[in-house]
Amino acid sequence: MATVHLRIGDLVWGKLGRYPPWPGKIVSPPKDLKKPRGKKCHFVKFFGTEDHAWIKVEQLKPYHAHKEEMIKINKGKRFQQAVDAVEDFLKKAKGKEQNSEGKGDSKGKKAVQKPLKILEEDDEDLSALKDPSEKPVKDDPHFHHFLLSQSEKPASSMEPISKRLKIIEDDTGSTSIQAADSTAINGSVTPTDKRIGFLGLGLMGSGIVSNLLKMGHIVTVWNRTAEKCDLFIQEGARLGRTPAEVASMCDITFSCVSDPKAARDLVLGPSGVLQGIRPGKCYVEMSTVDPETITELSQVITSRGGRFLEAPVAGSQQLSNDGMLVILAAGDRTVYEDCSSCFQAMGKTSFFLGEAGNAARMMLILNMVQGSFMATIAEGLTLAQATGQSQQTFLDILCQGQMASTFVDQKCQNILQGNFKPDYYLKHIQKDLRLAISMGDSANHPTPMAAAANEVYKRAKALDQSDNDMSAVYRAYIH
Repeated sequence: MATVHLRIGDLVWGKLGRYPPWPGKIVSPPKDLKKPRGKKCHFVKFFGTEDHAWIKVEQLKPYHAHKEEMIKINKGKRFQQAVDAVEDFLKKAKGKEQNSEGKGDSKGKKAVQKPLKILEEDDEDLSALKDPSEKPVKDDPHFHHFLLSQSEKPASSMEPISKRLKIIEDDTGSTSIQAADSTAINGSVTPTDKRIGFLGLGLMGSGIVSNLLKMGHIVTVWNRTAEKCDLFIQEGARLGRTPAEVASMCDITFSCVSDPKAARDLVLGPSGVLQGIRPGKCYVEMSTVDPETITELSQVITSRGGRFLEAPVAGSQQLSNDGMLVILAAGDRTVYEDCSSCFQAMGKTSFFLGEAGNAARMMLILNMVQGSFMATIAEGLTLAQATGQSQQTFLDILCQGQMASTFVDQKCQNILQGNFKPDYYLKHIQKDLRLAISMGDSANHPTPMAAAANEVYKRAKALDQSDNDMSAVYRAYIH
């Protein structure tokens, strides 16, 4: 983008990194938030997202002069809502000018036209941008950009929180984290020109592939049960006959399967991925497995000249369908960067965690906490019933307190309705608990809460709840 001369109050199109231009307004930064050193930039507040950022001047364009151009290249719903917010802002500003001029004329005096106000905390006319809970962030030399994103919704809100981006550099080099903003919901992802392969069309994989296709990626699919590929072929995907064929045909091949054995078999088995790996080919393991499996797969892929990244996902079937997964990546940083548009399409945020194995460790810890929490909630519901308390009242009270969340509300409501349709398989959360406990053993670290929860899930599996949702752990307490 060409350099432009802008000032506070101007409406602009701001471009951050590789992400598409978005409408915003140049505003005054918080007093204790300094400009990044050595960069000529403006502080921009974006419409429709509650996000702020320092944007280089060469990455800014005047709003009106480039409006038609931007609307042509960005078609998503969220993008349109942002543009509508700008237009509403302009109408209100124009209305205020007219009112001001009218009052001046009625007194026989010409009113002085006031410039558009700079966004401030008490500016009631900018509700599309206002965030009363916003707090200044102190200057930190490690930050190249600042996105200060707060939600006005309570923790129990069913609506998705605005997507966020941070870029952090760690001087130690041990763990570098980048939370990469996704634009899957607003539909403005610019797809990579690389050929994408995807192996495994289960609860998570199906939603991921659907979003990749919606965002314009060229995708070749394979699944052990071939019939599951049919729907995606109708949506424009290509069909691979074997994992080896997919890997050989594609530049980047993703896989998302159930457990360590399935992950190994997919790579090392007959007609497996390894047979299709050539120098430069990328393999991305998205399954939730143990660090040892990741290390093994990384070694065999790189031994053939391939490039390896692990990228397990935190979320559920619904979040996968919505393109709102959280992606934890580790391994080859260049592969992570090559997967940028794919991660934008499938998730709301991605983190790069350094060397291969770190993402597996972090994912197991997260799922250990989630699985233990679900077992505790189920225990509370059944104890309420056993002591003559209303389960619905228990839930109502819970959702008004500090533990309120969409997760708690949805899972508990499903339990009370007897709805255990899988959003995340019970057998998979039990597998994750088992792997987390084993990881704790390897580190000589106690995991007594996870061990107790694991026993409850094992009982639920014995009651034929494996293929139900993880919330079916409730049934272990009532049988």
